[in-house]
Amino acid sequence: QLVESGGGLVQAGGSLRLSCVASGRTFSTYAMGWFRQPPGKERDYVAAISWSGNTTEYADSVKGRFTISRDNAKNTVYLQMNNLKPEDTAVYYCAVFVTGRYYSDRRGYDYWGQGTQVTVSS
Repeated sequence: QLVESGGGLVQAGGSLRLSCVASGRTFSTYAMGWFRQPPGKERDYVAAISWSGNTTEYADSVKGRFTISRDNAKNTVYLQMNNLKPEDTAVYYCAVFVTGRYYSDRRGYDYWGQGTQVTVSS
């Protein structure tokens, strides 16, 4: 129901824009989040956005470089990634925030997409 796209191979300092499209149902009344999982590591929180788009939050590691946004008319959430670093290399996932108190808590999310690979070369 969630499909991510936009990943690829980019040099350090470059940019990518990820998209997450919902199909089959709308998630326009839910907050949404992006997570990433580097090879051999845990899936970590990256950013989240409220259902209206008025509130956005970021992990410290991406603050100032990544921007999350959404277009509810298109059932799409975006992650603009600038000034990419090799440590940003990971599979990136989007998900729906369905319960909980903190956007950064992975346990509050459901309806995970299949992920899109981002590789940043040095």
